[in-house]
Amino acid sequence: MGFVANTLRLNAEAQTAPLLSVDDLTVSFPTKGGGHNAVVTGLSYQIAQSETLGVVGESGCGKTMTSLSLMGLVPGRGRVTGRIGFEGRDLLQQSEKQWRDLRGREVAMIFQEPMTAMNPVMSVGQQIAEVLKVHEGLGQRDSLDRAIDLLKAVGIPSPAQRARDFPHQLSGGMRQRAMIAMALACRPKLLVADEPTTALDVTIQAQILDLIIELQEETGMAVQFITHNLAVVSELAHKILVMYAGRGVEYATSEQLFDQPLHPYTQGLIQTLPDPDRKVDRLHVIHGSLRVQPAQGCRFASRCPLASDECRAAEPILREVAPGHFVACVKVN
Repeated sequence: MGFVANTLRLNAEAQTAPLLSVDDLTVSFPTKGGGHNAVVTGLSYQIAQSETLGVVGESGCGKTMTSLSLMGLVPGRGRVTGRIGFEGRDLLQQSEKQWRDLRGREVAMIFQEPMTAMNPVMSVGQQIAEVLKVHEGLGQRDSLDRAIDLLKAVGIPSPAQRARDFPHQLSGGMRQRAMIAMALACRPKLLVADEPTTALDVTIQAQILDLIIELQEETGMAVQFITHNLAVVSELAHKILVMYAGRGVEYATSEQLFDQPLHPYTQGLIQTLPDPDRKVDRLHVIHGSLRVQPAQGCRFASRCPLASDECRAAEPILREVAPGHFVACVKVN
C-alpha cells in the first residue's frame, strides 16, 4: 500500500476493511512524442459500506477518468496503474469477462451523458431489462415489469409507455432518469454517479437524491458522487475529496471541509457559493484556468494568492493535519 492510502483510512466509522480502496491510481495516455500524459496522478482514497464520498473539482481535473477506471472503461490506449481494491480483490488484475460480470451487478455507474451511453436502437425498457436478465437471470416478462417499476421510481410519468420509447424520444431529463434507473436495477454494492443530476430541475434532482439515499440505507450501498455542485455534495456526502489537475488536494468529512477548508483551492470553491448571509458586490472568482501541470511544484501555484517559491519547488503530498483531515499544501501547518 502507498503512503497516502495508508493515511487515508477510515478510523472513526468502520474497523473493518473498506468496500473500495484506491491506492496510487494513475491514468495516462500516450503522446505523439512517445511519452505519456497523466490525467490522474497518484490518487488514493477509500469508501466504506453505506458511505458516500463526494468528489469535487472543476472540469478537466480527472473526476470522470477516475470513475471510468473503477468500471474498467478508460477509453482508447489509456493506461491505468496502481491498485483498485474492491472487497479485497484488485480490479485492475481482472480479466475482461470478470469486468463484464462486475459491471452493473456489483459496481454500477450513472454516466454524465446518457444519449451517448445508451443504445439508440433498443427501447429504454429493453435496455434496463437486459441488465436484469444478464445479472439476475430474470425472464423477458419479469425483467420488463421490473424495468417499468424502476422508471416509475425515478419519477418518469407513464412509465409503461416510456419503456417502449427509444432514447431519442425522451427529453434530456428523462434520459438521465432512465440511466439512473438502469444503474440502480441490480442494487449494486457501489454506485459511481458522475454528475447524475446536472440535466434535471431542482424538484427531480431532490427526488433522485432521496432515491439514492433510500437505497443506500436499505442495502448498504456505497456511493462515489462526482459533481461540481458543492451545495449538493454538502447534503449527500459523508466525506469529500477535492481534486485539482489530476491530484487530490484535500480530503475530510463534509463537516470539516465546510467548517474549516484548508487548501486555498477548496477555500476558493466555497467562496464562490452564493450566501444570503454574506453581502458582497460581486461573487468570488478563482482567477486563471486549470492548465497542464508544471514540471514541479504545486499544480495550483499559478492561481493561488498564497503561492511562493517554496510552493513551486516541490509538489506537496497529501498529509493529515487534523484527525481525519488531509491537505496537500505547504502553507498549512
